[in-house]
Amino acid sequence: MLKQFFSLMKRYIMPYRKYLTWALILNFLSQWLNVFSFMAIIPILNILFKIDTKVYEYMPMEWGHIDKDILVNNAYYWISQFVLDHGAFLTLTMLGGVLVCMTLLKTSGYFASSAIMVPLRTGIVRDIRIQVYNKVLDLPLSFFSEERKGDIIARMSADVTVVENSLTSSIDMLIRNPIALLVCFVTLFTVSWEMTLFVLVILPLAGWIMGVISRKLKRQSSAAQAQWGDIMSQLDETLGGLRVIKAFIAEKKMSARFAKTNNDFRDAMNEMVIRQSSAHPMSEFLGTCIIVIVLLFGGSLILGNTYSPMDAATFIFYLVILYSIINPLKEFSKAFYNIPQGLASMERIDMILKAENHIEDPKHPLPLKEFTERLEFRNLSFSYIEGRMVLKHINLVVPKGKTIALVGQSGSGKSTLVDLVPRYHDVTDGELLIDGKNVKDVSICSLRSLIGNVNQEAILFNDTFYNNITFGVENATMEQVIEAAKIANAHDFIMETERGYDTMIGDRGGRLSGGQRQRVSIARAILKNPPILILDEATSALDTESERLVQEALERLMKSRTTIAIAHRLSTIKNADEICVLYEGEIVERGTHDELIALNGYYKKLNDMQSL
Repeated sequence: MLKQFFSLMKRYIMPYRKYLTWALILNFLSQWLNVFSFMAIIPILNILFKIDTKVYEYMPMEWGHIDKDILVNNAYYWISQFVLDHGAFLTLTMLGGVLVCMTLLKTSGYFASSAIMVPLRTGIVRDIRIQVYNKVLDLPLSFFSEERKGDIIARMSADVTVVENSLTSSIDMLIRNPIALLVCFVTLFTVSWEMTLFVLVILPLAGWIMGVISRKLKRQSSAAQAQWGDIMSQLDETLGGLRVIKAFIAEKKMSARFAKTNNDFRDAMNEMVIRQSSAHPMSEFLGTCIIVIVLLFGGSLILGNTYSPMDAATFIFYLVILYSIINPLKEFSKAFYNIPQGLASMERIDMILKAENHIEDPKHPLPLKEFTERLEFRNLSFSYIEGRMVLKHINLVVPKGKTIALVGQSGSGKSTLVDLVPRYHDVTDGELLIDGKNVKDVSICSLRSLIGNVNQEAILFNDTFYNNITFGVENATMEQVIEAAKIANAHDFIMETERGYDTMIGDRGGRLSGGQRQRVSIARAILKNPPILILDEATSALDTESERLVQEALERLMKSRTTIAIAHRLSTIKNADEICVLYEGEIVERGTHDELIALNGYYKKLNDMQSL
């Protein structure tokens, strides 16, 4: 588990090396200050209880060779001299002042080491959020058709929050606690190596118990986070389908469904949090057991032998240092509970970060600065799932400046065909050529810069009219925006709003009618001024008046542009240069409106049904 944790941190910790270095230095200093502050307890106890009656003589010491016994002896010599010169009470006051000063330095170092880790912790979480968001932007549309949007949102929000609360908070613990344990054990070995070896024998048992519980916690955490994804998915579906829910009086059904998912999540969280809450009491209980065992073992050494390896004051100091190990061990146990939870969430985040993106730029893209000749579908086939072809052997040429219309039943492959042009999906077989160059051999940016889209559902953002129209266009002037809006029949209704082009349009343009949203999206396409235009049933969801206004705007937009238009209403594409009729992924008829009517085939049947 720790190997997985450190491997994960290595991915994100490199930009914050300086914070990590300072944290190590400050923690090391504060832990040694902690030990030295407790050392003042020994002479304090000796003075208070008059335990030590030995007379100390000063022993010279060579600085090249430091001897612990000489250091201790000389320290006692100076203290005993101070007692003789100034009295026991003043000596006690002086030692208390030393204890206070050392504790102040220790706590200051502790605070500084924690404060310096804050930029590291928050920075790692920020980097993960940005990385996930950028990955979402880069992934192909096919990824999102296979995944639930609510679950993706849960991974980007709740799972990242869990990583912040568990993994990054554990970094501090995993820096401070090993240093604390190292310093304490060095001190314990220095005081009594026999008792310390005894402690090391019984400690692994406590570590094994904590490890068993933490492994179970990871499995529970992963299940709980998956259920949180279910909650977010249901919430997203509910917000998107409120009109249908109310129309079918399905509030109780949806409420019961949501309550069941919440209860499942609650049960999983109950079990996980209860297990997590056991970390502190369990570690404290195990620590107390260790202290009692050591107390009995040390007591037997001191009480049972004529020659004791340490005096009573030193034994109390040993127990104080040993007890100070309990807190790092508790923090370790807390980290061992937190880390599995964070790793489970990170695995869910990595599902997005490590998702394969098959639509990539070529290493050496061919230049494509403008569209000059034609767009060609050459014996093109496509399938979302292997073995099930959505498009079959499409051969179609779209010359520059011409309008090609695609008609056919729902599911015949019209939208899929136009989605291949900007490489939302890649061709399975055959070729898609633009000016004789395979679209896979040019950069995605240069390809999409030549294409403008107007879809059946106008996709707008919760922003102003101005920012929606200029979306994707750099350095557009207000005059250009107004001109684009006028061509799109949008200027008048925009100016009727309270702040004109600076008016917020609401979530997905919710403050606008369908026709108004569509005209804003057309204004956006006009401002981009692309040579290739894709219209995906741009007027099918509009009323007659809105359709007329949008159709006028589209006709202005289509002038001198190469256009591929998908239409269910045949009246909107009668003037197309060529109409292609798709049926079950194949082009079954093609020609002008009059030619197809004369064929008396599938197109004539569609036209008659609409006329009727």
